[in-house]
Amino acid sequence: MSGLTRFGVSIPDSLLADFDRLIARKGYQNRSEAIRDLIRDSLVIEEWKEGKKEMVGAISLVYSHHTRELSRILTQMQHDHYRTILSTLHIHLDKHNCLEVLVVKGKAEEIKKIGDRLVGTKGVKHGKISLTSTGKNLK
Repeated sequence: MSGLTRFGVSIPDSLLADFDRLIARKGYQNRSEAIRDLIRDSLVIEEWKEGKKEMVGAISLVYSHHTRELSRILTQMQHDHYRTILSTLHIHLDKHNCLEVLVVKGKAEEIKKIGDRLVGTKGVKHGKISLTSTGKNLK
């Protein structure tokens, strides 16, 4: 890793102990890598909030396939945004409920609009938008 900088951090003993337990549970080899990941996560969250950078992610939807016209509406919305929605996965959870996962790539603000519209569609029981970085700007 070029340009490596070392710095000190003052932290209460109890907080450090909690952090050490967390990084052990997650399998980090050392505190430095855990701190780097926390920083990266904060940077990705800022990219998402900013809305202008290209992001990738998933939109997950749980719905009853018995809801009248819902499957047709969801499919039409996906066709309307075919440049942003790269792939879909459809799983039958039981006799009534389905899980649909849409893999997306595009500007964060556009993905959020599409996701909010899909999640807000009548008949969708639950939905979640999960975005992450394309990795281009992360070190």
